[in-house]
Amino acid sequence: MSDATARPLAVDDRGNALTDFIRRAEEQPPGDAPLPLALVALWHGDRVLMVFDRFRQGWELPGGLIEPGESPRQGAARELLEESGQTPGEPLRFVGYPRFTLAPDQRVEYGALFSGRCAEVMAFQPNEEIEAVCWWDLHEVLPGRVHPLDAHLASLTRLPL
Repeated sequence: MSDATARPLAVDDRGNALTDFIRRAEEQPPGDAPLPLALVALWHGDRVLMVFDRFRQGWELPGGLIEPGESPRQGAARELLEESGQTPGEPLRFVGYPRFTLAPDQRVEYGALFSGRCAEVMAFQPNEEIEAVCWWDLHEVLPGRVHPLDAHLASLTRLPL
Protein backbone atom coordinates (compact mmCIF):
# COMPACT_ATOMS: atom_id res chain seq x y z
CA MET A 1 0.00 0.00 0.00
CA SER A 2 2.69 2.53 -0.88
CA ASP A 3 0.17 4.79 -2.61
CA ALA A 4 -0.53 7.77 -0.33
CA THR A 5 -4.16 7.85 -1.52
CA ALA A 6 -4.78 4.22 -0.57
CA ARG A 7 -7.43 3.53 2.04
CA PRO A 8 -6.10 2.90 5.60
CA LEU A 9 -6.36 -0.62 7.01
CA ALA A 10 -7.93 0.77 10.21
CA VAL A 11 -8.66 4.18 11.76
CA ASP A 12 -9.54 5.03 15.35
CA ASP A 13 -11.83 7.72 16.78
CA ARG A 14 -8.86 10.05 17.35
CA GLY A 15 -7.80 10.07 13.71
CA ASN A 16 -4.84 7.68 14.10
CA ALA A 17 -4.53 5.31 11.16
CA LEU A 18 -2.89 1.99 10.40
CA THR A 19 -1.91 2.79 6.82
CA ASP A 20 0.16 -0.23 5.81
CA PHE A 21 1.56 -3.53 7.01
CA ILE A 22 4.95 -4.49 5.65
CA ARG A 23 5.97 -8.14 5.78
CA ARG A 24 9.72 -8.37 5.44
CA ALA A 25 12.67 -9.70 7.37
CA GLU A 26 13.03 -8.47 10.94
CA GLU A 27 16.57 -7.32 10.11
CA GLN A 28 15.25 -5.01 7.32
CA PRO A 29 13.13 -2.34 9.01
CA PRO A 30 11.71 0.43 6.84
CA GLY A 31 13.95 3.49 6.84
CA ASP A 32 11.54 6.24 5.82
CA ALA A 33 10.15 6.94 9.33
CA PRO A 34 11.06 6.22 12.97
CA LEU A 35 10.48 2.78 14.54
CA PRO A 36 9.80 3.66 18.21
CA LEU A 37 7.50 0.86 19.36
CA ALA A 38 7.02 -2.88 19.57
CA LEU A 39 3.75 -4.80 19.98
CA VAL A 40 2.93 -8.41 20.87
CA ALA A 41 -0.06 -10.55 19.93
CA LEU A 42 0.15 -13.37 22.47
CA TRP A 43 -2.27 -16.24 21.82
CA HIS A 44 -3.67 -18.82 24.22
CA GLY A 45 -5.77 -21.27 22.24
CA ASP A 46 -7.93 -19.17 19.90
CA ARG A 47 -7.78 -16.02 22.05
CA VAL A 48 -5.34 -13.12 21.96
CA LEU A 49 -4.17 -11.21 25.02
CA MET A 50 -5.49 -7.66 25.29
CA VAL A 51 -4.60 -5.15 28.00
CA PHE A 52 -6.80 -2.27 29.20
CA ASP A 53 -4.68 0.88 29.21
CA ARG A 54 -5.70 3.27 32.01
CA PHE A 55 -4.59 6.40 30.10
CA ARG A 56 -6.01 5.61 26.66
CA GLN A 57 -9.07 3.98 28.23
CA GLY A 58 -9.24 1.04 25.87
CA TRP A 59 -8.20 -2.51 25.06
CA GLU A 60 -5.01 -2.88 23.07
CA LEU A 61 -2.18 -5.27 22.37
CA PRO A 62 0.63 -5.26 24.94
CA GLY A 63 3.53 -3.13 23.80
CA GLY A 64 5.15 0.22 23.95
CA LEU A 65 8.24 2.27 23.36
CA ILE A 66 11.55 0.59 22.62
CA GLU A 67 14.13 1.79 25.14
CA PRO A 68 17.57 3.12 24.07
CA GLY A 69 19.95 0.23 23.35
CA GLU A 70 17.09 -2.25 23.13
CA SER A 71 16.11 -4.16 19.98
CA PRO A 72 12.44 -4.22 18.93
CA ARG A 73 12.34 -7.91 19.96
CA GLN A 74 13.75 -7.11 23.43
CA GLY A 75 11.30 -4.23 23.80
CA ALA A 76 8.36 -6.45 22.84
CA ALA A 77 9.27 -9.12 25.40
CA ARG A 78 9.87 -6.52 28.14
CA GLU A 79 6.60 -4.68 27.48
CA LEU A 80 4.63 -7.95 27.40
CA LEU A 81 5.97 -8.94 30.81
CA GLU A 82 5.65 -5.44 32.35
CA GLU A 83 2.10 -4.86 31.13
CA SER A 84 0.58 -8.31 31.56
CA GLY A 85 2.86 -10.56 33.61
CA GLN A 86 2.76 -13.06 30.71
CA THR A 87 5.65 -14.73 28.93
CA PRO A 88 5.47 -16.70 25.69
CA GLY A 89 5.99 -20.45 25.84
CA GLU A 90 8.37 -20.19 22.87
CA PRO A 91 10.43 -17.44 21.21
CA LEU A 92 8.32 -14.64 19.77
CA ARG A 93 7.76 -14.80 16.01
CA PHE A 94 8.34 -11.61 14.04
CA VAL A 95 5.28 -10.79 11.91
CA GLY A 96 6.02 -7.44 10.25
CA TYR A 97 6.13 -3.67 10.43
CA PRO A 98 2.84 -1.79 10.84
CA ARG A 99 2.94 1.78 9.48
CA PHE A 100 0.95 4.37 11.41
CA THR A 101 -0.10 7.92 10.64
CA LEU A 102 -0.77 9.58 13.99
CA ALA A 103 -3.09 12.48 14.71
CA PRO A 104 -3.22 15.37 15.11
CA ASP A 105 0.00 16.20 13.23
CA GLN A 106 -0.10 13.26 10.75
CA ARG A 107 3.25 11.99 12.05
CA VAL A 108 4.33 8.73 10.41
CA GLU A 109 6.04 5.99 12.40
CA TYR A 110 6.43 2.22 12.39
CA GLY A 111 6.05 -0.46 14.97
CA ALA A 112 7.47 -3.97 15.09
CA LEU A 113 4.78 -6.63 15.54
CA PHE A 114 5.54 -9.98 17.16
CA SER A 115 3.34 -12.96 17.87
CA GLY A 116 3.57 -15.98 20.11
CA ARG A 117 1.74 -18.62 22.07
CA CYS A 118 1.20 -18.80 25.80
CA ALA A 119 1.15 -22.31 27.26
CA GLU A 120 0.54 -21.24 30.86
CA VAL A 121 -1.51 -18.18 31.80
CA MET A 122 0.01 -16.29 34.71
CA ALA A 123 -1.99 -14.29 37.26
CA PHE A 124 -2.33 -10.60 36.43
CA GLN A 125 -1.64 -7.81 38.90
CA PRO A 126 -3.02 -4.37 37.92
CA ASN A 127 -0.30 -1.74 37.66
CA GLU A 128 0.09 2.00 37.07
CA GLU A 129 -0.47 1.63 33.33
CA ILE A 130 -2.65 -1.47 32.86
CA GLU A 131 -5.95 -1.89 34.68
CA ALA A 132 -6.96 -5.33 33.38
CA VAL A 133 -6.18 -8.07 30.87
CA CYS A 134 -8.41 -10.41 28.91
CA TRP A 135 -8.10 -13.17 26.35
CA TRP A 136 -10.18 -12.06 23.35
CA ASP A 137 -11.53 -14.13 20.46
CA LEU A 138 -11.55 -11.08 18.09
CA HIS A 139 -15.36 -11.12 17.93
CA GLU A 140 -16.92 -10.90 21.39
CA VAL A 141 -17.87 -7.49 22.74
CA LEU A 142 -15.51 -6.37 25.48
CA PRO A 143 -16.51 -3.93 28.23
CA GLY A 144 -15.17 -0.59 27.01
CA ARG A 145 -13.48 0.35 23.78
CA VAL A 146 -11.26 -1.92 21.69
CA HIS A 147 -8.66 0.08 19.76
CA PRO A 148 -9.37 -0.72 16.07
CA LEU A 149 -5.71 -0.51 15.01
CA ASP A 150 -4.76 -3.14 17.60
CA ALA A 151 -7.76 -5.32 16.70
CA HIS A 152 -6.69 -5.27 13.04
CA LEU A 153 -3.10 -6.12 13.92
CA ALA A 154 -4.25 -8.98 16.18
CA SER A 155 -6.24 -10.42 13.27
CA LEU A 156 -3.09 -10.41 11.11
CA THR A 157 -1.33 -12.65 13.63
CA ARG A 158 -3.93 -15.37 14.15
CA LEU A 159 -2.02 -18.63 14.27
CA PRO A 160 -3.41 -22.09 13.54
CA LEU A 161 -4.20 -24.06 16.68
